[in-house]
Amino acid sequence: MNSSTDTIAAIATAVNNSGISIIRISGMDALEIGDMIFQSKQANKKLSKVQSHTVHYGYIKDEDVIIDEVLAIVMKGPNSYTREDVIEIDCHGGILVTRKILEVIVKKGARIAEPGEFTKRAFLNGRIDLSQAEAVSDIINAKSNYALKNSVKQLKGNVYNKIKEVREGILHDLAYLEAGLDDPEHIDISEFKDELIVNIAGYKKEIKKLLDTAGNGKLIKEGIKTVIMGKPNAGKSSLLNALMGSERAIVTDVPGTTRDTLEETLMIGELCLNVVDTAGIRNTSDLVESIGVKRAKSMGEDSDLILYVVDVSVPLDENDEEIIAFIREKKAVVLLNKSDLNMVISIEEIREKTQKEVILISAKQSSGLEELEKLITDMYFNGVLEYNDEVYITNLRQEEALRKSLESLCMVERTIQDDMPEDLYAVDMMNGYEALGRITGEQVDEDLINTIFQEFCMGK
Repeated sequence: MNSSTDTIAAIATAVNNSGISIIRISGMDALEIGDMIFQSKQANKKLSKVQSHTVHYGYIKDEDVIIDEVLAIVMKGPNSYTREDVIEIDCHGGILVTRKILEVIVKKGARIAEPGEFTKRAFLNGRIDLSQAEAVSDIINAKSNYALKNSVKQLKGNVYNKIKEVREGILHDLAYLEAGLDDPEHIDISEFKDELIVNIAGYKKEIKKLLDTAGNGKLIKEGIKTVIMGKPNAGKSSLLNALMGSERAIVTDVPGTTRDTLEETLMIGELCLNVVDTAGIRNTSDLVESIGVKRAKSMGEDSDLILYVVDVSVPLDENDEEIIAFIREKKAVVLLNKSDLNMVISIEEIREKTQKEVILISAKQSSGLEELEKLITDMYFNGVLEYNDEVYITNLRQEEALRKSLESLCMVERTIQDDMPEDLYAVDMMNGYEALGRITGEQVDEDLINTIFQEFCMGK
């Protein structure tokens, strides 16, 4: 098993031909290894002797063989990302030269870092909490500006600060209870129940505020799963192409051209949509097409949003009625396509039938898409995603911990209301306190920590 005291090294940039590559070294032997492989342009300069947070020009050598001309950045602990001595080497971005430098570093005593091990050390060394560590991964994998901004807020400690405030309150109340239970002669907690009820209500309110953001948080992080539905030839594939800005889906005048789902991730304004173009919904005896129709309905059942595309140049029929019945209880938008043609369906008619928002579009002319963007933002985020200090919970692990804490605090309320002994609701308070600690990493086991950081990329 690798030790947390080993000196580790990894390539921190993508392994491909590029302008530069960065190799990162962290640990107690980082400076010593740097001295062994780095030759400064200035005679006798040693990286172990220079000031922290300085950049130095020179060469990386394997014994007497120069491998590359580089810049070496020295960051001495504890004022570094990992709180250990860190050296970052900026070299030319060729795959071969980058790997050769890493091989030399390993030959001099470092080992290859595991995925996420640099951030794991930052967490273990107390530089960041677990929610901030997870935010680092979210920043790397952000699919939209909203996701990026939210992850940056979490990295700044917004989640940690909110959780810390609630935990400190619970701990204060718990300490008073425990003191009263241990020394009832001097500390009377009989009158504390009324105050505790008020405090618990406050803690629950703060936790619920965070939980209320989880639904939108998931959409911010992962994107809105959006299914395009409609009859054959309604313009579903044309809509996907318009949203993509390219001819991604095959478009013909032949009904039933799309027989399977086609999935794309795209940006519409600031929103990330995971869009699924589906087979046209209609009664058909064609076996392959009927499988496509069945799959389209299945995708619609699991969607966050349905875009129901209607060809306004032809009357509604029984296939439309089937789709309308399907979307009635779903979050959906009706898009009246081919609005550049003669319309035989009115907005009022389709709105009355569907009880959904209706937008006139022309996929062929890419009109109406800005209105669609605004409508989706209004539907999911009340038109605004930018709240001053609001943080969206985007992590399922954090959401589950919040729910467990809320359940424990509800148990405390019930125990008090049932006039049960104080030691019983002290147990539930401790459970609520510990559940919140799993968000920040103060109440997690090693296996969970390892699992979280294994999801990180190499070199981070």
